[in-house]
Amino acid sequence: MLNKQLILFVSIAAAIQLGACSANKDAAKALNPDPPEKMYAAADGALQRGNWTAAARRFEDLDRDHPYAQEARRAIVMAAFSYYKAGKFPEAIATAQRYTTMHPGTKEAALAHHIIASAHFDEIKEPQRDQTATRKALAELKTLRQRYPDSPYSKQAENRILIAEDILAASEMNIGRYYQKANNLAAAINRFKVVATDYQTTSHVEEALYRLVETNMALGIVPEAQAAGAVLGHNFPNSNWYKDAHALLKSSGVQPQAGGWLSNAWKSVMPGAQQAKPTPVTQPVPEGLPGPDQLPKAIPPPASDIPTASTSKPKQMGLGVTVGSVN
Repeated sequence: MLNKQLILFVSIAAAIQLGACSANKDAAKALNPDPPEKMYAAADGALQRGNWTAAARRFEDLDRDHPYAQEARRAIVMAAFSYYKAGKFPEAIATAQRYTTMHPGTKEAALAHHIIASAHFDEIKEPQRDQTATRKALAELKTLRQRYPDSPYSKQAENRILIAEDILAASEMNIGRYYQKANNLAAAINRFKVVATDYQTTSHVEEALYRLVETNMALGIVPEAQAAGAVLGHNFPNSNWYKDAHALLKSSGVQPQAGGWLSNAWKSVMPGAQQAKPTPVTQPVPEGLPGPDQLPKAIPPPASDIPTASTSKPKQMGLGVTVGSVN
C-alpha cells in the first residue's frame, strides 16, 4: 500500500514538473518570440506551400508579437490575403479593413482595398437574386479607383466596376419588367429610372429608356415619354429599341422631344454612347505583393433573360404596355 502511494506521489510530482516546464517554455516564447524576420519567413513559406489558414495565423502572430516591427504592417495585409485564398471571406474583409484603418495611404493599402473588393465580388450572385454583395463590391471598387488611381489594381477595379454595374442594372430591369407585367407602372418606372440615370454605360440602358417611353405613355405622361424617346434617339440612333420607341410615340401623334430631368441627366453623355469595355491590367505590382491576376476573377453567369435590341422583340401586353420576359 505504501509503495502504491509513493508511486502515485512520484507520478503527480513528475506531471507537475513537466507542466511547469511547458508553461515556462510558453512563457519564455511569449516574452521572447522569434525575431520578426524569421516569423515572416515562416508565414511566407506556409503561403507559398498553399497552407492559407496556417499562413494567415502566422502573419497574425507576427503582428501580435512584434506590433512595431517593420514586418508587422505588411503581415496584416498578407494575413488578409491568406484568408482570402483560404476562402474565409469574412476574416479576409475584417483583417483588410483593419489594415486600411490603421495604415491608410501606404503602398499596401491598395492591396487591402483590393482584397475587400474581391471578397465581396466573389459573392456576387446572378441578377435574379439578392445584390447586397454586388453593391458592397462596387462601393469598395470605387474607393480603390478614387484613392489609388495609379495602383496596379486600379485597372482591374475598372473592369469589375463595369461588371458590377451591369449586374445591378440587370437586376433593376428584372424587377422593373416584373412590375410592368403586373401593371404596377409607377413602380416599374422607378426601376427603369435607376438604370437610365445610374447605369448609363451598361448594356441595359437602351431597353430602360424604351420602357420609360411605353410605361409613361401607358400612364398618359406624354412629356416624360417624349423625353425618354429623345434621349434614346440622340444617344442610340441606330438602336432597334429607338425604332420601337419612335413608332410608339408616332402612333399617338407625338414625336421625341428633349426636356425634364432625364435630358438633364444625360447632358454629359455624348451621342452614340456605347457600353464601356474591360481593358487588360498592365501596371507593375510592388515587389513581394500579390498581383491582381493572383485573385480569382469571379464573373457571374450572364443574364440570359435580359432581352436586347438585336435578340429580342417586345411582347404585346394589355393596356398598350409591352414587356420582355420575366422569370
